[in-house]
Amino acid sequence: MSEAKRKPVALVTGGAQGIGRAITGALLQQGWQVMIADIDGEAGTECTHLFDTIGKLAFQVVDVAQEDQVRKLMQVTEEELGPISLLINNAGLANPFTGALEDLDLSTWQRYLDVNLTGTFLCSKHAATQLRSTRGSIINLASTRALQSEPDTEAYSASKGGVLALTHSLAMSLGPDVRVNSISPGWIEVGDWQKTSSRYQPFHSHEDHEQHPVGRIGKPDDVAGLVLWLASDLAGFVTGQNFVVDGGMSRKMVYQAD
Repeated sequence: MSEAKRKPVALVTGGAQGIGRAITGALLQQGWQVMIADIDGEAGTECTHLFDTIGKLAFQVVDVAQEDQVRKLMQVTEEELGPISLLINNAGLANPFTGALEDLDLSTWQRYLDVNLTGTFLCSKHAATQLRSTRGSIINLASTRALQSEPDTEAYSASKGGVLALTHSLAMSLGPDVRVNSISPGWIEVGDWQKTSSRYQPFHSHEDHEQHPVGRIGKPDDVAGLVLWLASDLAGFVTGQNFVVDGGMSRKMVYQAD
């Protein structure tokens, strides 16, 4: 296939489950080729079977905190699909609660930083040459917890706060060739988007939904839709920005009842 006819290539880390799976499916529907990088081999294999009739995709088992694995991932992606035009840094440890500060082990703290923040750095570093050649873009998945917190979430919140700072730093370093933005999801229900062995039927109360100004909890497709826009030419003048997708929850004033 000639370069002129080659479909653009997206690399989605953590692309086999949850928000990453929704992003993978949405990109395939829009004609992208997709490389899924995920540490969970079972989930990755299942995801490729789920989407293999939609478009061309591949899968690699990768720990994004390991530089040698990330370096190899970029080589394999280019060999199998072509140069990367879009990097979605979505892989991360999802549970924000790590227990009381006094009991937080240094190893746990470091693992959150290694995966959520260093993984984003490593993938961006080793995809940069390909992204410059395609004048592509990077979208980093942060969190509203980078902007506000609950108790006992220090490691997660710090790692996602670092992703926000890394995003605007990368935008300065890689521009004008590469645009870099981040998305900070709020409460997104992913139960229906997990691998079969981990899937669960979500249940949420009326109060759970109504505390969001839009009247409902978020869905992975809410994030995937923004990814499609940020990756398109419609967002060609947008870089270094963070987009909050939380149904307005972080803008809601909360008062304690008397």
